[in-house]
Amino acid sequence: MSTTVEQEKDLIARVLAGEVDLFHQLVRPYEKLVFVTIFAMLRNESEAEDAAQEVMINAFRHLRNFRGDAKFSTWLVTIAMNEARQRLRKAKQAIHESLDEDKHDKEGDFTPAVLTDWREIPSEALEKKEMREKLREAVAQLPPIYREVLVLRDLEELNQEETANALGISVTLVKVRLHRARMMLQKRLVPYLKTAAPARKGFFGRLFQ
Repeated sequence: MSTTVEQEKDLIARVLAGEVDLFHQLVRPYEKLVFVTIFAMLRNESEAEDAAQEVMINAFRHLRNFRGDAKFSTWLVTIAMNEARQRLRKAKQAIHESLDEDKHDKEGDFTPAVLTDWREIPSEALEKKEMREKLREAVAQLPPIYREVLVLRDLEELNQEETANALGISVTLVKVRLHRARMMLQKRLVPYLKTAAPARKGFFGRLFQ
């Protein structure tokens, strides 16, 4: 059962006042959100589970730092993204941004392409196991800065402002990176497609369920 903003505020206040047992009730609605966000970045189930636990520990330790400027769920996602990034760095899996990427990632450089994006994949193709695997692989191969935005916007369905807050970047940069991420996916998946029709809404999320 989801909690309202007011209920969350009450739970937070009570936890901070000493009713620490209520912390799990506070974070329970977002446990899957945190795990899926991390798993989409790390691509390792056991490590994602461990990281999700670490996120909850950090959230408990720093609960007093939550000011309510953003949603509590967005605050948790921010911690989750930071944990995933840290683990990627430690494992030396992070892909360094090239000078070309840096050039195209500048503020105000967003220009919608004429091409369609990955979401235009035919729904019939998406329902096939092989196509689902190809999409998973394509997402996993994205450079981290693009995978992060894609996960938050297309998987977790955060809005542009929430995504920007979670990643600590501007809304314009969210648009730039999301656009490029979708184009990268499309380029990788085009060889497996023969027709073009709208995909079913929400399919991307079902990939990680």
